[in-house]
Amino acid sequence: MILIGGAAATDAHAASNDGAVHIDASGHVFRLDAAKVTYAFGVNDKGQLQSIYWGPRLAAGDPLPAPIAPPGRDSIDGTVNVIPQEYTGWGEGLYYEPDLKVTFPDGNRDLVLHYQSHSVHGNVLSVVMQDIERPIVVTLQYEIDPGTGIVRRSAVIENRSATPVVVEQASAGTWLLPRGNNYTLRYLAGRWAGENDIYERPVQPGKTVLESRRGSTGMQNEPWFAIRRNDADETHGQVWFGALAWSGTWQIAVEQDQAEQIRITGGFNPFDFGYQLAPGASLQTPSFYAGVTNGGMGEASRLLHRLELTRILPQAPHPRARPVLYNSWEATGFDVNEAGQMALAEKAARIGVERFVVDDGWFGARNSDKAGLGDWTVNPQKFPHGLKPLIDRVHALGMDFGIWVEPEMVNPDSDLYRAHPDWVLNMTGRPRSLGRNQMVLNLARPDVRAYVFGALDKLLSENQIAFLKWDYNRSWSEPGWPAVPADQQKNVYVDFVRNLYGILEELRRKHPNVEIESCSSGGGRVDLGIMHLTDEVWPSDNTDAFDRLRIQDGFTQAHTPGVMMAWVTDSPSSMNGRSMSLEYRFLSSMQGSLGVGANLTKWSEQDMATAQRLIADYKAIRDTVQHGDLYRLVSPDQGSEHSATEDVSPDKAHAVLFAFLHSSTEGYPYPTLHLQGLDPEARYRVRVLQGTLAERTPTVASGAYWMNMGIDVTMHGDFQGTAVAFDRE
Repeated sequence: MILIGGAAATDAHAASNDGAVHIDASGHVFRLDAAKVTYAFGVNDKGQLQSIYWGPRLAAGDPLPAPIAPPGRDSIDGTVNVIPQEYTGWGEGLYYEPDLKVTFPDGNRDLVLHYQSHSVHGNVLSVVMQDIERPIVVTLQYEIDPGTGIVRRSAVIENRSATPVVVEQASAGTWLLPRGNNYTLRYLAGRWAGENDIYERPVQPGKTVLESRRGSTGMQNEPWFAIRRNDADETHGQVWFGALAWSGTWQIAVEQDQAEQIRITGGFNPFDFGYQLAPGASLQTPSFYAGVTNGGMGEASRLLHRLELTRILPQAPHPRARPVLYNSWEATGFDVNEAGQMALAEKAARIGVERFVVDDGWFGARNSDKAGLGDWTVNPQKFPHGLKPLIDRVHALGMDFGIWVEPEMVNPDSDLYRAHPDWVLNMTGRPRSLGRNQMVLNLARPDVRAYVFGALDKLLSENQIAFLKWDYNRSWSEPGWPAVPADQQKNVYVDFVRNLYGILEELRRKHPNVEIESCSSGGGRVDLGIMHLTDEVWPSDNTDAFDRLRIQDGFTQAHTPGVMMAWVTDSPSSMNGRSMSLEYRFLSSMQGSLGVGANLTKWSEQDMATAQRLIADYKAIRDTVQHGDLYRLVSPDQGSEHSATEDVSPDKAHAVLFAFLHSSTEGYPYPTLHLQGLDPEARYRVRVLQGTLAERTPTVASGAYWMNMGIDVTMHGDFQGTAVAFDRE
């Protein structure tokens, strides 16, 4: 909705119409208000888009300053470098990170973007900019989420000239923070089996680059950032945060210039990037979401979680609770057959599992990771009657059926590769590198896209499959596309991901009851782009329950626990040989979407009974865990003896506390835990799911009591866990 009129009328309307776009009487100042946030920018006297304000919500009637370009401070930097522009082309003497860089056929690389027009459709503001001399048009999109105040930005770049141009750098936009030198950047980095470590560094003059050059999101950096004032912590203080929705190569650059202006620019990774834009063609950048809060890092996470649950996920705004899952991989590896899977399914049903998933090894000549990828037909030796007998048995046991696929990859030892060796990413005459004995299919090719969709569509059409575990187990190498002219080959970085998204969208339309998990050797493809098309994600191949506490702590900085698949696996851990009780392993996994990946044929009757009890408990609390507000009470930092999390349902009627003791030192008691997020006036009844509370802990007390007096748990030894539910009376 647009309001054009006096400031008083516009601001009065803003208080009651969250998510609407408001434009002042001049038509040159744009204001977006939602939840506790105001975002404002305008057209300055030079025709540029200039940032005005982004922060806690302003009151009705508060004036916004006119966007007037500040004068240059010296002759060295030039005026353009001191203007806080929303979106810049590389030109006019710009020295900081541009949003858009283009090369024209005549060699010109100067691009200066000025405002042309704007329009509003629903709650989306579109602002059109154009180069001062050439017909390169950029349409910027702005949308603010009514529930969280998180702003979505993206850009559409159009070539309206008669000749091709090459886009060498393209971002969704630049976020600008108030000038200053009191900021700290938080980001996530890691590796295979060690994803989502939390790192912090001061924001100082220069540039910090977070990126992936791997063809996919990667696990070395998450496409997420948070920048806090230096006095902010988990529960208090100002934090700006954001995440890219893109599953290919990406970059987020955090830059402080010589005037202490902070800029965060994000979009396609410019490394080896060169998208040829034909006459009349357009290029859509990824969406870049960002928000601000005065409630510290914890509230920043909860806002992003709420956006994911209500706007990003395929089933938003009311995503289905994730079913308790069993996956056969750690029990059988590639040794998959009908009888063995049926035996596992019998045991999984006994403990309350709702979804049974057959992992790798069911197709083609797949007896190891050296053969069969690409040949998506059922192995007749392992399943002589196809998948139907197994699926029927799984259904008879009261579970739905899922299966593992890795459709973007191919083994050299496969019928597909022997028939189509040209279908992989490759550079003519150069070696074709293997990773995990496989190569990457060039999904940018229309014939490859058609094959992948056709194979999956056939599999789903011929079998009653409710779930795909969609894996992706290597990064790109030799990212060539010899089938197209040399000046178009770098389009592969965009077209591959667009076709991936297209396949997922088409499968979901044709098979609306099928759910999908994004897996990539663990957490190698987790971002808001893939989350929009998949129902859950796999954070790490490391299922050690203690390691997972740290991995999950980092994961929830950026992503909701509702999509975080967490398996209970065997002890000692295959990752590091560490032994832990079954109860500890369950409580670690119950903080997300619960799964079981252990070899159930080796479990004792006592193990089965424990699992049955805890799975039943989980089902009673999972809506709160998966769709509630997460409070990280004690972070499992390396060297810490304790960690604790709390989930609170959106209506504050229920809460769940998970507390862990990793090792006892010198007999110190477990610290008192002070809950957060409860209704202080309500009364909550305590229900212990696992562990022991201190003597004289009340059975019923107010929310104020549990938040201020706190609760004491009793744990001694190593790798102990406690879980407590709180229910409003």
